[in-house]
Amino acid sequence: MSFSKKSLWMLLLTFTLALVLAACAGGDDSEDTSSDSGDTGTETNSDSGTTEEAAAGGDLIIAELSDASSLDPHGSNDVPSSNIQSNLYETLVNRDADGELVPGLAESWTQVDDVTWEFKLKQGVTFHDGEEFNAEAVKASFDRLLDPEVASPRAFLFEMVTEVKVVDESTVQFITEYPFSPLLAHLTHNGGSIISPKSIEEDYAAMEADSSVKAGSVIGTNPVGTGPFKFESWTPGTEIKLVKFEEYAGTPAHIDSVTFKVVPESATRVAELQSGYAHIIGAVEPGQVANVNSFDGASVLETASSSLTYLGFNTEKEPFNDPKVRQAISKAIDRPTLIEGIYEGYGIPAISPLAPGIFGYTEDVTSMAYNMDEAKALLAEAGYADGFETTIWTNDNPARQQVAIVLQENLKKLNIQAEIEVMEFGSYLEKTAAGEHDMFILGWSNPTGDADYGLYALFHSSQHGDPGNRSFYTSEKVDELLENGRREADPTAREAIYKEALQLISDESPMAFVLHPYTLTGVSDQVSGFNVGTDSIYQLRDVKISE
Repeated sequence: MSFSKKSLWMLLLTFTLALVLAACAGGDDSEDTSSDSGDTGTETNSDSGTTEEAAAGGDLIIAELSDASSLDPHGSNDVPSSNIQSNLYETLVNRDADGELVPGLAESWTQVDDVTWEFKLKQGVTFHDGEEFNAEAVKASFDRLLDPEVASPRAFLFEMVTEVKVVDESTVQFITEYPFSPLLAHLTHNGGSIISPKSIEEDYAAMEADSSVKAGSVIGTNPVGTGPFKFESWTPGTEIKLVKFEEYAGTPAHIDSVTFKVVPESATRVAELQSGYAHIIGAVEPGQVANVNSFDGASVLETASSSLTYLGFNTEKEPFNDPKVRQAISKAIDRPTLIEGIYEGYGIPAISPLAPGIFGYTEDVTSMAYNMDEAKALLAEAGYADGFETTIWTNDNPARQQVAIVLQENLKKLNIQAEIEVMEFGSYLEKTAAGEHDMFILGWSNPTGDADYGLYALFHSSQHGDPGNRSFYTSEKVDELLENGRREADPTAREAIYKEALQLISDESPMAFVLHPYTLTGVSDQVSGFNVGTDSIYQLRDVKISE
């Protein structure tokens, strides 16, 4: 990657998130926000398929690497699921293309006091099943999200909320245990999606009727929101189809339907884009970018991403319970060479869990930079000079599989023999959440733009497993810092707290931070109005398909 490309990456990401951070920094003064809503992301700029040329209607075909794991916004925390959910459901607060917090299902909000936020709700909004959107619906959704019986992996987003209070039909208050600066930013996350109260009742009824039925049995397979698209069908492992919601309260979608096809093979996805069998393809491999850009009628949309790709360690298993072993492996990773060789420059080395532009990011942290001599010395100090045998798990993502192969070769220099195991994405998430792994390669995006989201789920001891801490890392000091970061209202003080936390996390190395990659999406020139956020989530309401 050239210097100018890196500069552009950081400038774009910083600009996109800067206003979010200013808006969510918090404080003692009350805040009243009331502006026009907007969508998040970066819009395509195709030569053909302009708004004037594009006709309304049509079925948008999207070919994806992996299937969703659940359509319940409280029941999953992965990007393939979020791509579906974000177009079915809506949140109280949105982010626009400039990163500003703007109204969603809430038309305005006011901070009443340090621990109380009041939201005025939009009226005339209905759910896909005809149920009315109101304050009771908001309360029902958040009460479910925070219900221990539901055990949502996204509950950490709002675990500081002690009460969601209905003031009247169109007014609701969020009361928190302590002043929580990132609350508005967290409300943009689709974990805060508002679900039909009727659907929630049916889900609870199914759990009550059969104790073996888990939360989400109804919502996860038959989702009902207020979004521009509504659910039509799901053939697991094959496709998910959404259709236009004709009674949508906002600006309606232009297209009639969206079909998300599961196409695991990268070459097949590329072929489908070239032949016109798909309008959009996800997870374009870096080595295919030039090929796709050479097509007559398609190109790759390169989106600066807040995502982190990392190598996680199971810190509860030997020898990974020893920080020196984890540090040694982290120092054995030549990140710039790996990014150039596998990602062809579409990313930057990660020095911490936070990408540039995220609130709390700092370059002033001592990272585990590549140094094979130091890596060997650390391993010897830990008593493993002769190495050991282990496994590296990854999912069916070609780039991650290539990263695993490079790591496997690097670890041989430390006498570590690592066998690579590749799994289907859903099974991979289940097994890593259960702690069955040694090492694993995964990613974590940051849709809120705040350090709390990028650190709390990944490193707080209360978040072991499915919520995000698949390293099963436990540190009383880090827990304390992350809790203090949530409670501190002053932005400068928060930055200092997160700087200290980042250094401790780097020193103890529960994971090796590899890179912040681009999101590479293949898009037909027939498509206009397509958006991808820095969180890698698709926004489809404004999409049009030209002839």
